[in-house]
Amino acid sequence: MKWFGGRESDNVEEGSSSGGRGLAVGGGIVGLIGAIIYMFTGINPAQLINGGGGASDQQNTKVTHARTAEEKTASMVFRGTELVWDSLFRANNSSYESPTLHFFTDGVDAGCGFATSATGPFYCPLDRKVYIDLAFFKELSDRFGAPGEFAQAYVIAHEVGHHVQNLLGTSDKVQKAEQQAGSDAERNRYSVALELQADFYAGVWAYYENKYHQNGLVLESGDIESALNAAKQIGDDHLQKQAGQSVEPDSFTHGTSEQRMYWFKKGFQTGDLRQGNTFRELGL
Repeated sequence: MKWFGGRESDNVEEGSSSGGRGLAVGGGIVGLIGAIIYMFTGINPAQLINGGGGASDQQNTKVTHARTAEEKTASMVFRGTELVWDSLFRANNSSYESPTLHFFTDGVDAGCGFATSATGPFYCPLDRKVYIDLAFFKELSDRFGAPGEFAQAYVIAHEVGHHVQNLLGTSDKVQKAEQQAGSDAERNRYSVALELQADFYAGVWAYYENKYHQNGLVLESGDIESALNAAKQIGDDHLQKQAGQSVEPDSFTHGTSEQRMYWFKKGFQTGDLRQGNTFRELGL
């Protein structure tokens, strides 16, 4: 992908924690895919362990130093999501409140709790921030075979998709539905629908950015394939096979490789928010 006059987002900060409270990653499937199993969660999974945020040892500051090439790219992608979603919200007589992109190293005290880099990128609805340790992208490329700047852009756009769900009230509805679900398998189906819709929203962003170049991004040959490959690599079925486990659909929380690729591609091909009802498609 290429940039022509693109701007970096102003809603970027950094800060890491030295609190020493890590997110333990155990054996089995989680042990094998520790750096990626939670990479596209709608909330910080650390809150399930730590029960939310506690005292923080970090100070969050706006990024004022000379940004690295990866920070610049992430910030420009983030700025693109701000422009696209602001336009889409205004077209629906609403206003878009941008999240904050937060860079960290090793660990961070988020509004949802403490997380280490092994958590992967995540969105916290309590403080409306997208958290990312940029070292994750090397892991994504080297260990999981999903290289490329647009694969990275897909990751960021997916997390912003969770912010959109938060603004629209979708996340709250899903949380209530999960609380009323009669089984883990049923709860997981709601989680899958939420994740696939975030994939769809990432595709919608790519559609409008590519069509109108709102932040100067021009897609090149192979970019969409790069994003689709990333979606494939983090499908639940693919990860379970990688771990040497049998594929167990009832345990899926993010969707199969085929589903993740399908919904990102559908968003990119249509740009039509009305076609992103993944809950209806899954019979929920």
